[in-house]
Amino acid sequence: MAEKAALSVDNGQPTAAQSAQSGLAAPSAGAHSALQDRLSFTPLDSTSDRVVQPFPRSPKLQRKRANAAPPSQEQLSRRMEELQAERSMTEAHIQSLKKRKADLAGSTEVMKQQVRERFENMRHVLKQDEQAVLDSLELDLRQTRTRLDQLLKNWKHHQDQVTKNISSTQGALSKSPETEADGKLKGQSDNVSHKKPDVSEQEIRLNEQRFEKLLTTLSSISKQLRAQLQRKTLLLDSSPMVIDRQTCHSQITVTSAGRGMSFSGSAGPAPEHPLQFDKVCCALGCSPVTAGQSYWEVDVHCCSTWAVGVAYASLERKGRDKCAKLGRNRNSWCVELRNGHLSAWHNDRHVACQGVGKMPLGKVGVWVNYDKGQLMFYNADTMVVLQRFSAAMTPVFDRAHHQFTEPLYPAIRFLKPPENQMWPNHLELCHLISNTL
Repeated sequence: MAEKAALSVDNGQPTAAQSAQSGLAAPSAGAHSALQDRLSFTPLDSTSDRVVQPFPRSPKLQRKRANAAPPSQEQLSRRMEELQAERSMTEAHIQSLKKRKADLAGSTEVMKQQVRERFENMRHVLKQDEQAVLDSLELDLRQTRTRLDQLLKNWKHHQDQVTKNISSTQGALSKSPETEADGKLKGQSDNVSHKKPDVSEQEIRLNEQRFEKLLTTLSSISKQLRAQLQRKTLLLDSSPMVIDRQTCHSQITVTSAGRGMSFSGSAGPAPEHPLQFDKVCCALGCSPVTAGQSYWEVDVHCCSTWAVGVAYASLERKGRDKCAKLGRNRNSWCVELRNGHLSAWHNDRHVACQGVGKMPLGKVGVWVNYDKGQLMFYNADTMVVLQRFSAAMTPVFDRAHHQFTEPLYPAIRFLKPPENQMWPNHLELCHLISNTL
């Protein structure tokens, strides 16, 4: 009995005790034979050397069989050709990258040389102008010297006359009394009148007033040149901006080019659009800033009261509460001119802008570094920073909010003008591309 039990275990068949223990009834011998007849695969207790495959036609198993089998000479040759082609392609790509790397230095040197030529041209122009100014001063010097030389000649002649008369008088004094009368008569005939300096002599001098004007002009040119050189870097990030007509308030008229806008004071015939501002006289640009850096300018010199800034598309368009006004919410930033005072606004908080001169602003520059959450407003004529928004900003504007979370759109708003202001007012997005040529 023990041998039969052991044999049963060795053949993989469960014993009656095991079946009972597991809660299953042991199949009878007849049932086991019938089950073998019905199924097409080899039973588990088979002593055959063939590998058991429940699904012999499975594609996955067929691939495994093919991979398990040693590759043929034809397969090896094909694989070798593929590998060699891959190696050749890789080597060619590596050589291409190496060539590009080697060409970087040459391309950069060409660019540097072109920059040197541009600056050398500017230096040449400055040198020519400097020489022209120096020549002008030299000419003024020669002319003044000539006039002074003539004046000196006249006074020298007068001095000689006085000296001659002194000698004549001394000679007359040393003569006898008999000849004194004759000497007096002769001295009187040679008497020299008293000479006084003429008022015009004071005018013989270098033209210092003209020189002061020259220095003032050169100083102004220097400031403008410095501003333009600083502006050139921002212009590298400039892109054409146009106004989105669908966002414009009904009383705003847009020019055919799409950059200028005027507030007429009367509603236009266009039907209301879902994106249109219905109460606030505002408009957005078409091109959003979503990454990198971008710069544009707004000409404001024909408008007496305005707001220029940026806004998310989520800025409210309907109503006249703070959610729809630039700078009065978290969705917009701006600088605005109201009653002659320039201030910067965000999240309904504001500060007075710095660097504002006596002259009114002509153009406002807007620079965005989207990735770093930076926004700067410039006086585009002098490149003086009007206001800077960034993560390192004073907490007046809630510094935690200065990581941009949505695309930024250029935004322009007409504010309520003074009572005596005449309409229309005009604002325009500058076309910087042509200005850089």
